[in-house]
Amino acid sequence: MMSRHLVLLAAALVVATQSAAAGNDAVSRGRYLVKAADCAACHTSATGAPFAGGVELKSDFGTFYGTNITPDKEHGIGKWTADEFYAALRDGVAPDRHLYPAMPYTSYRSMSRADSDAIFAYLMQIKPAAVASKAADLKFPYNMRFGMRFWNMLFLKDALPDASAGQSPAYLRGRYLVNTMGHCAECHTPRGALGQMDGAKPLGGSAMARIAAPDITPAGLSASGWTAADLSSFLRTGVAQQGSAYGEMFAVVHLSTQHLTPGDMWAMTTYLLGDKPLPPQPLKPAPAGADASIDAGRRTYLAVCAGCHGIDGGGKPHVAVAMKGNTTVRSADPRNLIAVTLDGIEAQRFGAKESMQAMPGFAAKLSDKEIAGLSNFLRVSWGGQAGTVGESQVKGLRTAEKP
Repeated sequence: MMSRHLVLLAAALVVATQSAAAGNDAVSRGRYLVKAADCAACHTSATGAPFAGGVELKSDFGTFYGTNITPDKEHGIGKWTADEFYAALRDGVAPDRHLYPAMPYTSYRSMSRADSDAIFAYLMQIKPAAVASKAADLKFPYNMRFGMRFWNMLFLKDALPDASAGQSPAYLRGRYLVNTMGHCAECHTPRGALGQMDGAKPLGGSAMARIAAPDITPAGLSASGWTAADLSSFLRTGVAQQGSAYGEMFAVVHLSTQHLTPGDMWAMTTYLLGDKPLPPQPLKPAPAGADASIDAGRRTYLAVCAGCHGIDGGGKPHVAVAMKGNTTVRSADPRNLIAVTLDGIEAQRFGAKESMQAMPGFAAKLSDKEIAGLSNFLRVSWGGQAGTVGESQVKGLRTAEKP
């Protein structure tokens, strides 16, 4: 339980955060909120103008594309009013069409009108970009936009369910940042057959993309050994002793969470873990002895992985993260471990003081059997998991479409 001193400190951080986020005017406040809402992740492509759209978002229903939200009057939102912008965020309805929930209005629905207006004020003063938005390429019948009216009637809720419990000022601020602004549930909550979030499993993990969004419930975080300090470090820098951000989470840290105030980072951490965090579970020791598959996996590790990750799995600073206790290795679902072994990870720069070298993919070098053995060695030796990865799982990801 938090001491009274920590509770007062958390409350002071929340007050300071809200003051800092407010800025001197609506534009300054909107600039901060655009980062908190992670707008750039979907609306700014790697080679395009800021907020001019074009980011590809693949799904089981087809491919969506981030739209132009610059103040260009023909291709962007330059003719929109603040009321229309708020309706798009809250109801998923643009002036000329219903939006698909790839735009996370299902989370933004609980955004305050003041925050919506501040974001709109900021977007209205950025440089217009005369770039046409690319139409979504969806399978039938999902390409019938009028169906969104019925989808909203069934699935659009005023608030998202909580995965944790609390009532402190930091917790309540964190709920708004995680559930509304950061729209974390959009990736981390499993979905039903029609793309709706499963309200019975909030933040319980989802595998919509090639790299799955892990379980970030208090129980899920505890099972992977996360503490409040580690989680705050991860949100601030993208790196913690449990590993580094990769895949879409790298963009989240790079474009959003690293820019938040210390108070807001603490609030997000508080909400994710709850006011009474579960203790981090210690890493289970590897069982004595090893079968042939585990021993073969160890040999593969020593041949292709140990040079960067260390013979003992301890990693190397500024080169490669530790494998021992790594949250990807500790995950009950081996999907991400298999995927990064196949595909590799691009070189990543986490601020001025930390970076990780590129990890090569081994799809062309290792067979399905070798990757399965390697995965089992890592999970059994340094993840406290069972060595149950089979060749069929590796083959399934190897042949699946890459992003």
